[in-house]
Amino acid sequence: MRQPTGSAYFMDDQHPPLARHTLAILVDNEPGVLARVIGLFSGRGYNIDSLTVSEVSLETHLSRITIVTTGPAGVVDQIKTQLDRLVPVHSVVDLTLTGKSLERELMLIKVRGKGDQRAEALRLAEAFRARVIDATIESFIFEITGKPDKLDQFIVLMAPLGLVEVSRTGVAAIARGPEGMTG
Repeated sequence: MRQPTGSAYFMDDQHPPLARHTLAILVDNEPGVLARVIGLFSGRGYNIDSLTVSEVSLETHLSRITIVTTGPAGVVDQIKTQLDRLVPVHSVVDLTLTGKSLERELMLIKVRGKGDQRAEALRLAEAFRARVIDATIESFIFEITGKPDKLDQFIVLMAPLGLVEVSRTGVAAIARGPEGMTG
C-alpha cells in the first residue's frame, strides 16, 4: 500500500462503478423532444449505446424512447431526474432497476461465402434461430431477434465466415407484469 504523501499525484484513482441502464421514456410526439432528451446525455459526456423511438399512442400522440447507456448510478439518476423535469416528458422508468423487464433487438446480417463457409454459416444460423430472408449464390441475409449479447455473439461467429454488413434496430424493452408506464 502506498504511503500518503500529501500530493494528489500519488492518490489511488477511485471511479464509481459503471452499470448498464435501460431507460424507457414516455414523451409527447412533437418536434425537438428527441434532441432535448439526447442533449442531457451528450451534455454530460455519456454515450448512448442503443436508441429506439416510436409513436405508441395515436390518440394521445405519445412516443416511447428506449435508451441503453452505461454510466455511474449517480449520473444516471441525475439524468432521470432532469428528464422528469422536461415539459414533454410524461414518465421515466429505469427498467434495469425493476429487475423484471424483457429486452429484444432485431438484426439483419449479410454474410458472403461459398462451400464449407456457406454450410457453416447456415448451421450456425439454425443454432441461433436466425431466418434466411434473402439468398443468392454467393451470399445470405439473416434475420435474428434476441438479447443484444446473443446478437453480438452471432456477429463474432459470422465474422470469419464472410461477414459483409450488419444493421440493428436498437433495444426494445418492456417491464413484465400487468402494469404499464403512466402517461
